[in-house]
Amino acid sequence: MKKITAIGIICLSLIGYSCDDDFLVTTDPTRIGSDLFYKNQTQVEQALNGVYGQLQGITNTAYLFKEFTSDNTTLDFNPLDRGGASGWEAFEFSTVNSGNGEISNMWNGYYSAIYNVNFTLEKLAASTTIDQAAKGPLEGQLKFIRAFYYFDLVQYFGDVVLTTATLKKPEEAFALLRTPQADVYAQIEKDLKEAAAALPDKYNAANAGRVTKGAALTLLGKMYLTKKQYAEAVTTLQQVLPLGYALNTNYADNFDPTKKNGVESIFEVQYQGGNDLGEWSSFMYTFAPRLSAAAVTGFGNVVPGGRNIPTNDMIAAYEPNDIRKDISLKTGYTNAKGEFVPVPFINKYRHQHTIAGRTDNNWPVLRYADVLLMLAEAMNEVSGPTTEAYGYLNQVRKRAKLDELANLDKTTFREKVLHERRVELAFENHRWFDLKRTKSPAELAQFMNAYATKEKANPTVPRGGVAFNALDYVYVENEHVFPIPAPQILINDKLSQNVGY
Repeated sequence: MKKITAIGIICLSLIGYSCDDDFLVTTDPTRIGSDLFYKNQTQVEQALNGVYGQLQGITNTAYLFKEFTSDNTTLDFNPLDRGGASGWEAFEFSTVNSGNGEISNMWNGYYSAIYNVNFTLEKLAASTTIDQAAKGPLEGQLKFIRAFYYFDLVQYFGDVVLTTATLKKPEEAFALLRTPQADVYAQIEKDLKEAAAALPDKYNAANAGRVTKGAALTLLGKMYLTKKQYAEAVTTLQQVLPLGYALNTNYADNFDPTKKNGVESIFEVQYQGGNDLGEWSSFMYTFAPRLSAAAVTGFGNVVPGGRNIPTNDMIAAYEPNDIRKDISLKTGYTNAKGEFVPVPFINKYRHQHTIAGRTDNNWPVLRYADVLLMLAEAMNEVSGPTTEAYGYLNQVRKRAKLDELANLDKTTFREKVLHERRVELAFENHRWFDLKRTKSPAELAQFMNAYATKEKANPTVPRGGVAFNALDYVYVENEHVFPIPAPQILINDKLSQNVGY
């Protein structure tokens, strides 16, 4: 295998043609028919690289659904441009409806990617030329990615359409129904167990970034934690401990593009900047204050997005002397006039790069710190705050130069772990799912409304005299899941809508 990038990848939507009239049968020289491809291991690995490549598109907007929806981030409000009010801004203000274009794009992106996973799995299974020993790791990577997608989807929407095979006829799509969450979780569990059994502990440097056994076990443990199967979470996550991961001594190394896929990295989405190959990331530009010009990015010819701005609430969450705060965020920037502008921004993904808009940052999905904190949480739920649970929690705190915790009751320990997750994993797309799995829909609505009251009373970013809409920041219980996109229900009227949308 070659190191994962989507560079030079063939299109996975491989096309075959058939027609009764021979004179209409033609071959597009720019495409490869699926019947001519997937003939050997090299070709399947190329297709697998394409599957990895689709993770980039999904990751590029994931902050909207996993951070922006939470108390972690807000937006640099632009009173002169309200074009995003019904789209991406709706996730901050809790005004998402079934016609939201971002929801529709997200749904389509996931199911397009799942189709390509299923298609590649089918071709791999049918191959008679690929050695069985090689098939296992290839299959394991594909099943992990499918499980990862469905784990997101079931948390976003609840019941979702579950497909593990490609459709043979168009009309089959119109018969699809939403699958109960329990069955979706069962498929996720099956895929991850099979992936863990088939995947290696590590790859060589040329294959850094590929899915490993540790990634499959970590995601499986996270799934058990989400389902409140705490004993299973403990036994699964404990299997990650001897696989060679460790905390980086320097917290900032987790985000340094020159230190990708390091000892703490369990799985990260791969990007490559500094060239014209189309594999770059640009989170730094999306998250920089919109009027910061070159002050944050270093390049003044690109207009920053002003999205995912750390909230006052998030900034206040850090304990005094927590070294992670200055690495993760800045409370403002100095403009070209030498004036300090108090608009916060995410700093984790801010590193030097050579071409405007094309950064080299990977996106961390699973880190060893996450494993330690999940273990501490699950152990506390099983037996209370044991010495071992304290040990995992305090490993993370010590790296942040904070005092160790001790002598807590079960409830307080639970709260401390959730707080530690917030600051340790800030802006890495964990917060919304953490809130969802630790609170009932009613508790989540109450929690978010309390946050909303603070944010409306003292907005993190000035609003230029524009008042809040009456519907802004009004959370109700049904919003613990997103609406099924309206176009999907128009296409297939057998799909039901979530309550309240």
